[in-house]
Amino acid sequence: MSHRRAPRPAAPAFRAALGRAAPKTQLARVQGVWAAAVGERIAAVAQPVSERRGTVVVNCSDAVWAQELDLMQEQLRASLGKRLGGEEPPSLRFRVKDKRE
Repeated sequence: MSHRRAPRPAAPAFRAALGRAAPKTQLARVQGVWAAAVGERIAAVAQPVSERRGTVVVNCSDAVWAQELDLMQEQLRASLGKRLGGEEPPSLRFRVKDKRE
């Protein structure tokens, strides 16, 4: 008679593997916390897509959102900083999403 071990949950192993495989860039970290930091409504219309020299570029669904989020930049950076352990991006740049992207 063989003794089998009880099945173990796979979720912890998947989370650990994902953590090891995920890129360790500023953009990846911002993308990972974006929805929680800015809220579902903003996350539905604006997504971080690139980073250059510390500035995270965020695609917005239209010009009104881009302008509004630019005015909220300090609040958004502070919220991101809380989620990123105090490492907020130096700046955010909001642009209207190119229809070809």
